[in-house]
Amino acid sequence: MRIRSFIIAYALVLAILLFADRRPGSTQQGRYSHVVDLTDGQNATVPHATAPESRTRIIAPATLIPGTWAAGQIPPERLVAPLVVMDLNGAPESSPQISLDDIAAWESRHGIIPQGAVVAIRRVGAPDALSTSPLAPFPIARDAAQFFIDARYTIGFAVETPVNLTSDRALARELALHGSYVVEGAVRFTSLPATGSLIIVAPAKNKKPGAAPVRILAMVR
Repeated sequence: MRIRSFIIAYALVLAILLFADRRPGSTQQGRYSHVVDLTDGQNATVPHATAPESRTRIIAPATLIPGTWAAGQIPPERLVAPLVVMDLNGAPESSPQISLDDIAAWESRHGIIPQGAVVAIRRVGAPDALSTSPLAPFPIARDAAQFFIDARYTIGFAVETPVNLTSDRALARELALHGSYVVEGAVRFTSLPATGSLIIVAPAKNKKPGAAPVRILAMVR
């Protein structure tokens, strides 16, 4: 009798799940087709390291201003967000930073950037030496970053290279005071569409103020 009851209960649960999956409100647009791991598994600066060390790190607000959120203190709801990807042309004659005009052009093609999103900057045609540079300028101009934070409530940024945020104290202060974080050393942005993805950022649960290793995943429609 117990086995029969278990089989009946299992069949009922399966039927409910199948019914829910086929309900009118469930459409293909609400589903994700695959997951892309954006974490770099090996530190390129340590070619003969005995153990792989991720180059992908999160610069939490506390890294920029003491007393704000450390990586492990960032609220969970700010670690899962819509993801948008903007291209930064790597040609020598191009600007090394996203500008307000670039944002306007992107939104004219793809629509308004969702509120509370993470913005990823993808370099197009960048020289190989750029990926091995110890530190690169933050690839978003200060006024553009301010627009993201104030007008689009952007909660985080993801970039492909290690970045130097100490060169612009005003920008660093705005990022920290708004609780925005920066993920540096991410990879596989070329696998992502400009819109429609969801990013999951998973830093270690600690209160250390410095940059911390992090794993990031993108769920792609």
